Amino acid sequence: MSMNEVYITRTSHYFPNDPVPNEDMESYLGMINGKPSKSRRIVLRNNGIKNRYYALDKSSKATHTNAEMTSSAIRILFKDNPGEIKNVELISCGTSSPDQMMPSHGVSVHGCLTESESVEVVSPAGVCCAGMHALKYAYLAVKSGDFENAVAAGSERFSRLLVADLFESEVQKLTQLEQNPYISFEKEFLRWMLSDGAAAFYLTNKKNETGLSLRIEWIEGVSFANIREACMYMGCIKMPDGSLRNFMDMTPDEIKDLSVLSIKQDVKLLSENIVLLGGVAMTKIFKKRGITANDVDYYLCHISSEFFRSKVQDELKKIGLDMPEEKWFVNLSSVGNVGAASIYLMMDELYHSGKLKKGDRIFFSVPESSRFSYMYAYLTVV
Repeated sequence: MSMNEVYITRTSHYFPNDPVPNEDMESYLGMINGKPSKSRRIVLRNNGIKNRYYALDKSSKATHTNAEMTSSAIRILFKDNPGEIKNVELISCGTSSPDQMMPSHGVSVHGCLTESESVEVVSPAGVCCAGMHALKYAYLAVKSGDFENAVAAGSERFSRLLVADLFESEVQKLTQLEQNPYISFEKEFLRWMLSDGAAAFYLTNKKNETGLSLRIEWIEGVSFANIREACMYMGCIKMPDGSLRNFMDMTPDEIKDLSVLSIKQDVKLLSENIVLLGGVAMTKIFKKRGITANDVDYYLCHISSEFFRSKVQDELKKIGLDMPEEKWFVNLSSVGNVGAASIYLMMDELYHSGKLKKGDRIFFSVPESSRFSYMYAYLTVV
């Protein structure tokens, strides 16, 4: 059976409110114990982020839900012809911060799109890879011929989990931060890195008649959960043996006292594995697909912090997949870490930058530290 070619023919993004510069962050998130953070300066120095977006006002009150932001990004895909949204056949939405556990994020987004038709909806779960899983489902659905078109989206809204009243009991570790930058990847680092927003792609089996399209050559991923314990987790606590005790097996008091609904990260596990295992995964996939670093014109790498850029570059050189700086396209400093939406936001900015030309080849690299999963994609500009 022949398979369809699949093209991304439109991209979009949606950010809530105005960008928030570093000096204004605590105006939105609040001060822990009423005092300015001592670690904020150090974490920001390491992560290189200058602006981010919050679905909050300055009283820390929510201004948007995740579903509202995602539906807004999807609507922008059809801004030139709003009625065309009725022709969408599949909506695939990935996030690690849904507005609620049930109903799913995808159907919540669809619920906001009252102008659309009744269609198939899917909601891949996960962390940073969730947006890529959503993209792969949409890609395969169009490639197989089940659908002629699909919308894929990635989004996050973590800001309400970063406000001061959820951190009042946390102790700042300035000395440790100065001695070991990896310590900044404990609980409080997230306050100075995570950003809210959404982005979307329109996929179809027909390329644009005018202008550029992005032909998806392949999308592939790998998980190392079989050999590594959880590194980043939420809704559970990590036991001494590395297993997870989840919130459903806890009392309400335990959930509160143990900060179970806060995001946590095992920084030692992160430092030992995130870059190394990414190198293992990329070596395997480049060999399988028969490509080399010379077959990549734009390297879109999701990094949670600029701290990791040199680490990734060193590892790529080590495994023979050197991606020189001129190939990198990363917008972390201007939009922050938007998790499952980050790769979409990079591609959206590049797509609308005027830099692309026919024949350019684009490689997506998306690591996820939760239990060390990685997603990759290879696209050609046509």
